[in-house]
Amino acid sequence: MKGHDTTENKVSIKEQIGYFCGDFGGSLVNLYISAFYLTFCTYVLGISPAWMAALFLFARIWDAINDPMIGSLPDRFKIGNGSDRFKPWVKIFMVPLALSSLLCFSDVSGFPDLLKHIWVAVTYILYGMAYTGVSMPYGAMASVITDDPVERTKLSRARAFGGIGTGILFIPLISLAIWDDAGNPNAGGYFMMAVIAGILSICFYLALIHFSKERIHQNFKYGKKTNTQYRFTHILKEAFTNRALIGIMLASVGSMFASSQSATSSLYKEYYHMPKAMAATSLISLPMMILSFFVVPRLAQKIGNRTLIISSAAYGIVAYTILFLVPIPNAYLFMFVNTVAGVGLTVFTMLVWALVTEAIDYQEFKSGERSDGTIYSVYTFSRKIGSAVTASVATGLIGAAGFVAGAETQAAEFGENIRKLITALPLFGSIIILVSIVFIYPLNKKQSAAMYETLRNKRETERKAS
Repeated sequence: MKGHDTTENKVSIKEQIGYFCGDFGGSLVNLYISAFYLTFCTYVLGISPAWMAALFLFARIWDAINDPMIGSLPDRFKIGNGSDRFKPWVKIFMVPLALSSLLCFSDVSGFPDLLKHIWVAVTYILYGMAYTGVSMPYGAMASVITDDPVERTKLSRARAFGGIGTGILFIPLISLAIWDDAGNPNAGGYFMMAVIAGILSICFYLALIHFSKERIHQNFKYGKKTNTQYRFTHILKEAFTNRALIGIMLASVGSMFASSQSATSSLYKEYYHMPKAMAATSLISLPMMILSFFVVPRLAQKIGNRTLIISSAAYGIVAYTILFLVPIPNAYLFMFVNTVAGVGLTVFTMLVWALVTEAIDYQEFKSGERSDGTIYSVYTFSRKIGSAVTASVATGLIGAAGFVAGAETQAAEFGENIRKLITALPLFGSIIILVSIVFIYPLNKKQSAAMYETLRNKRETERKAS
């Protein structure tokens, strides 16, 4: 194995911006579909929440199955003439991802009922596969950009703010386009925003490819020239003995519940009767985002990622318990209080990717083997399962709360039930995060430092021997 590119030991601001662009580009499509596809299908296409719940469950399970298959591609096959393992795969899948958003938000309400349901199912599954194709190599890339824990925290912060930035700067604006002045759904507005999301997604992925650099290279291990076969089952067995990986997998399932947005649009329409008010979340969330950008990495460096996540999850439990028990009648006051309550989840979102790369290194520390793409795909398997369960449960609960597909107006009690659902899901998710990190994730600040010292000595010995 070749050693590090010692001419550069730190991740530059330009590279952090590039890595930010990768998640921002993917989130433009992913968060748009996650937050509004249910609303589009129920309000515009007239499809029932129960049927959508079944689709979400099936699609996410399929995504979870194909994650390891697609995620292992950079470990199995090297494409392109350079030494990069992951960026060429981003290039392949970024255009299909952009196109999938257009297909998902095409107005097919005039189709026969059976054909309409088939269209919705097929386009949603295609979107999931395209997103897997681009998100797998992008996420695994962090482990080869740098192995310095502090620098990885910067990359994790940059990635987190890609998704957070989309949630603050783009997602709230969608509500201005998808509802008319009378509060009725605007099908053309959904498609227009899909076009914008798709074009911008490609632009930001190109920025990722241009600005990022893969520093840590390995001789390609699998193939005829090396007489070594890729053994997925062996790597998978090792992965499920990795407590760091299992802990962050379970915590990420909790974060899926905590960050579920599928009913948020319904909250502002049915509880507050202000469907366009969601656009104001940008102004309320932006200051908190800026403050977190500077404070969270410093706190993590001082007390360690694990301790900070535990503290933030405990805070989230208290905050969302209060929010669940105390109704807030004003939409804008709710936005503010909800944003403050969400600080705990913001901390986890900013640090989770640093813990994922730490879990990949922990695999090498335990077994002496390294398969970044495959281990990362095993992690994303848990995210897809969590997303499947969350989307299915949340969508099913919307139906149980009293939503009637195709009705011009919903029952009054539906709004109150949605308010409870919106606050109960992040409370439940925060509990899962706390339990997973406290009782399963094994690496505190001191243990992590010792692990990296051992790995650096190992790699230096291998470099001198090569």
